[in-house]
Amino acid sequence: MKKLYVFCFLVLVFVLCFSFSTNNNQSSYKNYYTESVLNFQKESFQLNIYVQQNKSKIDLDLVKIRIHSLRKLLKQNDFWLRYLEPTTYKFINGPLPVEWETEVFEKFEKPYKRIGKGLTLAELYLEEDVNADTLLNILSGISKGLEVYKADSITKHLSGHEHFYLANRLYLLNLAAIYTTGFECPNTDSVIAELKHLIKQTTTTYNYFNTSFQNYALSDDYLVDHKAMLDFVYKQPTDFEKFNHFEFIKNYVNPLFKKNQLHIQKYKIVSSSFVDYSLNNKTLSIFDKNLYTGQSTKGVFHRIYDQAILKEIEAIGKQLFYDPILSKNNERSCGSCHSATQFFTDTLKTTALQFNRKDVLPRNAPSLVNAQFNHLLMLDGKHISLQNQLKDVATNPIEMACDENELLKKVLSCKEYKSAFEKFAKLTPVNPKVSIEHIASAVTLYYGKFSNYYAPFDDAINYNKPLNSNAIKGFNLFMSKAECATCHFAPHFNGVKPPYVGSEFEVLGTPADTVYSKLSSDLGRYQINPAEETSNAFRTGTLKNISKTKPYMHNGVFNNLEQVVEFYNNGGGQGRGLKVANQTLSGDSLHLSKAEVKQLVSFMQSLTEAIPFEPLPSSLPKSKSKILNKRIVNGTY
Repeated sequence: MKKLYVFCFLVLVFVLCFSFSTNNNQSSYKNYYTESVLNFQKESFQLNIYVQQNKSKIDLDLVKIRIHSLRKLLKQNDFWLRYLEPTTYKFINGPLPVEWETEVFEKFEKPYKRIGKGLTLAELYLEEDVNADTLLNILSGISKGLEVYKADSITKHLSGHEHFYLANRLYLLNLAAIYTTGFECPNTDSVIAELKHLIKQTTTTYNYFNTSFQNYALSDDYLVDHKAMLDFVYKQPTDFEKFNHFEFIKNYVNPLFKKNQLHIQKYKIVSSSFVDYSLNNKTLSIFDKNLYTGQSTKGVFHRIYDQAILKEIEAIGKQLFYDPILSKNNERSCGSCHSATQFFTDTLKTTALQFNRKDVLPRNAPSLVNAQFNHLLMLDGKHISLQNQLKDVATNPIEMACDENELLKKVLSCKEYKSAFEKFAKLTPVNPKVSIEHIASAVTLYYGKFSNYYAPFDDAINYNKPLNSNAIKGFNLFMSKAECATCHFAPHFNGVKPPYVGSEFEVLGTPADTVYSKLSSDLGRYQINPAEETSNAFRTGTLKNISKTKPYMHNGVFNNLEQVVEFYNNGGGQGRGLKVANQTLSGDSLHLSKAEVKQLVSFMQSLTEAIPFEPLPSSLPKSKSKILNKRIVNGTY
């Protein structure tokens, strides 16, 4: 019995020692974070005091030095702050003076306005004739942001391991999309210096985490690869225009992303954060089409997983896509403005004809390929689902001009459609009666499948396939000197940036004609969300298949990519003398040479996906109505 007591005592001592050691390690992890934040807080406080005490004679050079010092301290905390408090982070380092929050949650609530604050804006304002009060107002966001951290909103997460791999995923996604582009670093001379500091400080974070959570530690091979990435960055030129963005992402960032995803799967990590709302834990490449979910192409059929049934729905959707029965006069189909051979857009004219056959539509018909990788749809963000978008087009008096009830009645007058949808509706218990939702969902399921293909650029990243050298040079320009990547983010090069829960809108100053006689009269986003900042703003579209989807811009004003690049090269509408007070694109010239313009176009051409488009249906289902049986495949105009 005495031996048993001794044994139990030793076990208890071991458990207590192990517990003490574990708690001590975790305390070190928390303390490292806390010390980093306190240092940042101390520096920001001193900067505020300096500006307050020297309002009449601020030394701008000294302020710039202190801001750069603060930016480095922020990079030490970026790993935690950006993930665990993304909204508050924008007070500390918001890149825009005003943001209208159009996140995925606009599907549930109206957008709201946020005034920008923090380091990026402070540095931008220093380049102008800024007064002390304005500067203090911008810097006040830092203190406001840090109040959240003082309230212990983050340190409670540091007691567990779950946050770590999710924060690490966001860090890697941002390495591919924003950290090397100058998106939130006004002084491009500092981009690579800050990148070095960020990666180095993240390595320290890794070490503290592995010591604290040995059962959930990063693998040795991940740490080796991360060290290799840091070594690569240190060997690169400090000029971000000469930095090899392509090799950085392909050989380092993307492989690390794969390893981190495997860690998430291994440790069965589940997120409760809206930051991860759209992201997929199973994808092993940033350039996998399943990286995030923007829209459901299934619509009302979202609970159906039987591939045979889905194929049947797709087949019906295809017939409906090319069936003018969806229009009031039975002469216009979806394919009238979205031609499959033209990547589901209309490349033959500036904008398509209106329903009346005389006037033209006010906007260019966008490609339906990859439309599902947006949270908001249409160029003005009017719709929150593909199915709503389709219903709007079908009932719009200048597009297809049909009534919903009339449309449903006509479709169900066809025996083939009626029997198919009655079968499908039985599989949607929430919507057991055939409705326009079933019709819209069949159509979106059909064209959505053409968004599952890849381009040579994707294959180069994912499978190490060779890529034209001019395309690589063009991509490196895209990420740096040309400033394209500050609005078009990897992997779809659209306006959806990590963590892929929001759609960006930009004011470019698009002209009404190629001689820049006046600004386009289309108010864009303003018509949906009226505000000074949204006037003439349009959703940033994807550059995938861009070489095949002319004409360009919302009004189809440009007919080739060279014209588009020159538009940006000259500073948009402002750069050509148009009055665009709220232009978000810089009005300064990019100073791109003719050779660089060609390289940018070469990169965009490498984004053309290998899509096996299908022939049109040979016939359409017969209707009980003789008049309806006169309709022809794809309509007449």
